[in-house]
Amino acid sequence: MSEFNGVMMQFFHWYNEPDGTLWNELKKEAQNLADIGINALWLPPAYKGLAGGMDVGYGVYDMYDLGEFDQKGSIRTKYGTKDEYLAAIATAQAAGIQVYADVVINHMMGADRDEDAEAIPLNPDNRREAIGEMQPVRVWTHFTFPGRDGKYSDAEWHWWHFDAVDYNAKNDGEDAIYLFKDKQFDDQVDLEKGIFDYLMGCDLDVESPEVQERLNDWGAWYVDTTKVDGFRFDAVKHVRAGFFPDWLKHCRGHVDRPLFAVGEYWSGDVESLNHFIGVTGGDVMLFDAPLHYNFTEASKLGNDYDMRQIFDNSLVLQQPALAVTLVDNHDSQPLQSLESVVEGWFKPIAYALILLRRDGYPCIFYADYYGAHYTDRGNDGNEYAIWMDSHRILIDKFLAVRHRFAYGDQQDYFDHENTIGWTRSGDEGHPGGMCVVISNGDAGTKWMKVAQMNTEYVDATDQVNEVITTNDEGWADFRCNAGSVSVWIPKT
Repeated sequence: MSEFNGVMMQFFHWYNEPDGTLWNELKKEAQNLADIGINALWLPPAYKGLAGGMDVGYGVYDMYDLGEFDQKGSIRTKYGTKDEYLAAIATAQAAGIQVYADVVINHMMGADRDEDAEAIPLNPDNRREAIGEMQPVRVWTHFTFPGRDGKYSDAEWHWWHFDAVDYNAKNDGEDAIYLFKDKQFDDQVDLEKGIFDYLMGCDLDVESPEVQERLNDWGAWYVDTTKVDGFRFDAVKHVRAGFFPDWLKHCRGHVDRPLFAVGEYWSGDVESLNHFIGVTGGDVMLFDAPLHYNFTEASKLGNDYDMRQIFDNSLVLQQPALAVTLVDNHDSQPLQSLESVVEGWFKPIAYALILLRRDGYPCIFYADYYGAHYTDRGNDGNEYAIWMDSHRILIDKFLAVRHRFAYGDQQDYFDHENTIGWTRSGDEGHPGGMCVVISNGDAGTKWMKVAQMNTEYVDATDQVNEVITTNDEGWADFRCNAGSVSVWIPKT
């Protein structure tokens, strides 16, 4: 049996138009995506957020409202209605594509009423440091969901379901994190800012048995309702790591089928990712944020970057079976809070590095595939117009090569600071093999051995218009243009 060669796509970006059309767009695109070799789609959060039909989905208000109820100023979400969401999932699955739902189990926002409680203010930059005494606070933590009126769940949320908030109406303007009386931050979270349990909004207390029960009930309802094939967990470094395998076990047991899981632990420190994997027993894959940061640095340094180091300290190097590799995502794109852009010239190189190698589960970013144009304000307060180019032509070529030739043993030729390459030997079902040559400097060549002897090879990217013939032992000098990638396959 041939090895798994799946590819995921993140089917949204931060600045998709808030016109409620994404679910219908997916219905139209599903078969095309399946035909090019996409086997899974990561969709954005589908439930109602703080900003209603304008919310990207991470300002979680009502997880039971998938675009069905008149709440927060709209019935639909940014992406469409509940019926359109369910139809898009069914269409994708009918085309042979799995669907992964984006789930935020960290915080809620946009409460319907305020409440009185007691809390201690903490330094936002060091959550272990109190900056005041325990005191009365008035906080927006009572969620009643009046538009839903108890359908699917009559549970309301109160301050005691949360650990902390960052706003106190009794002291408007104070910069503090308010930790509620008799609460403590969860362990098994990132240690940035002292302890990084709190991220934003009303921070869910996942240590609370009542909160766990409610989240389990919602998970069972969600998989029953949507029939999704798995989850992308947002902001896992802010949630007790052990929560995720327990919640997954509940959901999997409820539907009696496998459910895929990948988490966003956004950190350049691979040891933090390794620790999370250890705590969760490898039950949740992680996006390879350290590799993304390598791509970002390489794209900015040009030929001053040593390409032999491109996989250094990456998750895919250390835990290849648990790494979801990516080039960019909605958080790293221009003008976002975690902006760490991979420059456009380097993106074909980066996609070759994740799509044409043996290890990792690659994820293609919507804006890199379709392109994107939008305006927003930067951290300096100025407004900028952003154009993100489409790399669809080359990505499609890489996908075609991946599914036809990228099998078997891999031999690396990472022996030059600017020009690197590797070969794949092929397997019984996919003979012929292939090789890749990359240069971040001048045009380069790489002497490599491939599977076929005395065979003509051509560049599948059509960037080098010549035929290269291997010798009696399968060796040849394969080449690529300056700052480019070429993919050599047997001529047919």
